Amino acid sequence: MARFLGEEDIARLLTMPLALEAVEQAMAELARGEATNVPRERLRSTQTTMHLMQGLVPSHGAMGYKVYTVNQGVVRFLLHLYDSASGRLLGVLQARLLGATRTGAASGVATRCLAREDASTLGLFGSGRQAAAQVEAVCRVRPIALVKVFARDRDRLASFCQAQSERLGIEVRAATSARETVEGSDIVSTITNTEQPLFEGAWLGEGTHVNAAGSNMLSRRELDETALTRCDLIVTDSREVARRECGDLLPLIEKGRIGWGQVAELGDVLIGRTPGRANDRQITCFESHGLAVQDVALGARLLELAGLQGIGSELPQAME
Repeated sequence: MARFLGEEDIARLLTMPLALEAVEQAMAELARGEATNVPRERLRSTQTTMHLMQGLVPSHGAMGYKVYTVNQGVVRFLLHLYDSASGRLLGVLQARLLGATRTGAASGVATRCLAREDASTLGLFGSGRQAAAQVEAVCRVRPIALVKVFARDRDRLASFCQAQSERLGIEVRAATSARETVEGSDIVSTITNTEQPLFEGAWLGEGTHVNAAGSNMLSRRELDETALTRCDLIVTDSREVARRECGDLLPLIEKGRIGWGQVAELGDVLIGRTPGRANDRQITCFESHGLAVQDVALGARLLELAGLQGIGSELPQAME
């Protein structure tokens, strides 16, 4: 029987180690041509935008799509998964927590590939619903001792820092400025919806790794030209997707400051087709957009766990 997993069910099953493993496997399989990702499509009415993403991960016997709508700041997410052999519906999952966690996990996988081994300080821009997963994922793959967080909403920022410090057992404190957030940080992560660069690229220190996870629309931009042109290695989850929606990269591409040949894919780094960090002095960057293959791989694992543990509810047979 097909299974429905709500957000509470997902919270019982989902862990960051599981997400890191699922995302890394999906990205490696995509690079080897074993998985298929269809770039996001957007449909707009006068009040609502609907986003559709599709993916196929044969190693999990799953294919599916994630659809989410945005209306006046309210976002609703659903992931539909099907058996890739029979076409039978496997399940429907509410995907707010799933999506935030896999976005964090993608940054974690990129950090494990690209950041210095001794990176211990994280500078984070953003304290919204996806920020916690960004912090946890980086802390899972590097020995982070200090997290500096900068965000516009100072009240929410204070609560966020306290919650993450207690949850992770490390110092998480509010930064007083964008410059303080960047300077002295071994890793800088951004998870915002800003339309203007968050900091000056000149502030990045030698050997820094940057995770830019918010610029998945042409109207959004988190990094300035200096930051990107200073990077020795720029990696994205998918060049095909980046060509359609990366607000950070496209202005530089159009100006001829960088070319697509200078932008690697994370999966290629994972399987050794493209070299990663060459030394501790290089500045590296991961431009994350979020791929359906990541959702499908993680969702399939959650459905498997849910079946073993009897979590979730059965959908009507007519839906199969």
